[in-house]
Amino acid sequence: MHSKFIIISLLLCGSLHSFGQSSEDGIIIDRIAAKVDNYIILKSEVEKAYLDFLSRGEYRSSNAKCEILQQLVVNKMMVAQAEIDSVIIDDTEVSSNLDRRMSLMLQQFGGEEEVQKAYGKSIGQIRAEVFDNIKEQMVIQRMQSELTSEVKVTPAEVRKFFREIPRDSLPYFSTEVSVAQIVSIPEPGVAQKSKVRNQMLDIRDRIVAGESFADLAKKFSQDPGSAARGGELPFYSRGQLAPEFEATALSLQPGELSMPVETQFGFHLIELQEKRGNTFKSRHILISPTPDATDFQRSTDLLDSLRVLVQADSLTFQEAAKENSDDQLTSSAGGFFLDESGAGRVPVDQLDPNIFFTLDTMKIGTITEPIRFQQQDGTYAYRILYYKERVAPHQANLDEDYQKIAAATLNKKKNEIIAEWFETARNNVYIEIDAEFDYCNLSE
Repeated sequence: MHSKFIIISLLLCGSLHSFGQSSEDGIIIDRIAAKVDNYIILKSEVEKAYLDFLSRGEYRSSNAKCEILQQLVVNKMMVAQAEIDSVIIDDTEVSSNLDRRMSLMLQQFGGEEEVQKAYGKSIGQIRAEVFDNIKEQMVIQRMQSELTSEVKVTPAEVRKFFREIPRDSLPYFSTEVSVAQIVSIPEPGVAQKSKVRNQMLDIRDRIVAGESFADLAKKFSQDPGSAARGGELPFYSRGQLAPEFEATALSLQPGELSMPVETQFGFHLIELQEKRGNTFKSRHILISPTPDATDFQRSTDLLDSLRVLVQADSLTFQEAAKENSDDQLTSSAGGFFLDESGAGRVPVDQLDPNIFFTLDTMKIGTITEPIRFQQQDGTYAYRILYYKERVAPHQANLDEDYQKIAAATLNKKKNEIIAEWFETARNNVYIEIDAEFDYCNLSE
């Protein structure tokens, strides 16, 4: 089978047994599509990835499902080989990665309550369920990085790659803009934090005096996932909760109540309920301080000062964004919104409507004054926008789209390296493909 990305050969070793639950009439709900050593790929995983592929409008390949299975097999090969090569990802790394992802999810959904409504699970349950998947993804990324970290492309290779694309297959790009932002999210200052801390001490005194922890959690806690249950949390392993929370909980004796503990989410009162090996169960009351007018003014003052420095050529916008922007999605790119290839231009129809309409009032090369906007979690922040460039609709070419074409060239070269690695590494692990996927001709 010739894939657009990787050409691999698999040794078919017999048939696979059904896996998963069966309904009363004997219909298999799920089954194993492939096995790589002790790792399995379920048919449902292949189907879900295929539906995602279709949802992106990528209909060109007639062998899409086979290519997806092929990539899943390569991923499991990476994990299996990582065990052989002793490539280890520490749980603290996974927890830190998961914290960032959860933070972004909360921003995108508009807060914990919306996430829990969407998934029907608490934040803690979601974290526990995805922890192992995140760890596997990080192992795969580490292996890919070790294999391809030295891979580079030259301008000659980029030009050769571009020339080999049939003229009638060159993509057509709609209007694109290069726009960057610096975001300042107002943080509660000392006054607001002191106010909440004193409130927590009052609640603690009431609990010590005999009032019900559960009743007070239901009344005061701002954690929607646990408040209705009287603050009850499930068992957690080390590394799954905020470090400050975990350290405090594990320092307590069962039944002991902590003093107020500050984490990125606010202030907690924690009561340890039980320890089981490396896991623990607790309940908590969470109250988050909110910024006041002084805190909002601090944000606008910061952005104003950065704007003045950039306009005076004392600082570049990119430097200012990397050092000061609170937006995790854009700060590492110097504030610029990136497309899927990592290029610093995005189609205008993919911009937030508020940014789109703001650009209509701007001239190329200008920076706005601080603009107040509502984040996806409903809270307010401020940002300044830098309008660097606007590119009219056009067919892909090396002059205007070199960065995108170079990214595609590099991706192709990396995939070829991984394909070569697979041909060698596959002899070190056991691979078995279900007969249902014989039509993919993965053995050829």
